[in-house]
Parts: sequence; structure tokens; C-alpha cells
Amino acid sequence: MKHVLILLIVFGSCLAARTQVKTGQAAPELSLKRPNGETVALSSLRGKVVIVDFWASWCGPCRQNNPRLLALYNKYRQKGLEIYGVSIDTKKENWEKAIAQDKLTWIQVADDRGWDAASTLAYGVDAIPATFLINKEGVIVAMNPEDRELEHQLKTLLN
Repeated sequence: MKHVLILLIVFGSCLAARTQVKTGQAAPELSLKRPNGETVALSSLRGKVVIVDFWASWCGPCRQNNPRLLALYNKYRQKGLEIYGVSIDTKKENWEKAIAQDKLTWIQVADDRGWDAASTLAYGVDAIPATFLINKEGVIVAMNPEDRELEHQLKTLLN
């Protein structure tokens, strides 16, 4: 029985590793709805440098990260930066309230199935906030970069 359990754990780990995106690969497509019901495809942002930010209104670290993202967005949006915020909130009213409270001005979309959302599965997100930096060609160049690394990458990609 112990061997079967070990095999199941190893097999599960292999499957999880397969679904985790990697730097250097094309960003999986996302096509999700904004609060107003408009659908925005991630691929529609090709030609811009994009931060895909997975978050939720109930996530303290996510909410603490929002002011940093807002500062980066305000600093680099005129140079070609876009942020595609993907909420995994299951209650639309909580998501909309957090957008207003945090003054989030970039693209906000929701995948309201929470951890079982197709978007979180496609990107292998198992903790939030989760950040993916995508270049102008739609390729993932960094995953969960620290603040200084993210800004350095942005400067490089936007020049």
C-alpha cells in the first residue's frame, strides 16, 4: 500500500509539473470577461509587454501588491505596458468592490471558478498573487519576479 501511495504522489507531481507554464514558452490564451461583460482575449494585447496578475479580493498579499502594480502601470503604460488582472473571486460584487477600493485602472477580468478555473489550471497557479511577465511576442519571460527584477525586465522589454 505504501508503494502505491508513493507512486500516486510521484505521478501527481509529474502531472502538476506538466501543467505549469515555463519561461520561454508561449503564454496560454485567456479570454475572460470584464465587469461590464466585455470579453478580452490576452492575445489581443500582442505587441505590448503584459503582466498577467492572478489575484482575488480576499487575498491580503494580492491587495498589498496592487499599489506596486499601480505604480508600475502608471510609470510604464505610455511605453507599452499593459496589465491583465485575472481575479479568481467567486463573488462578482467582492471583485468589483476591490477594483474600486484599490483604484485598479488596468484590464480586469474574472474567472469565477476560483482554484478550479481554467485560467489557473492553464498557468499552473496554486498560490496568489501569481505574476507572469509576457513579452511583445506573447512569450513568458518571467514568473513571479521580485519587484526590482520586474522593473528591470520592464525597462529592458519596453526599450
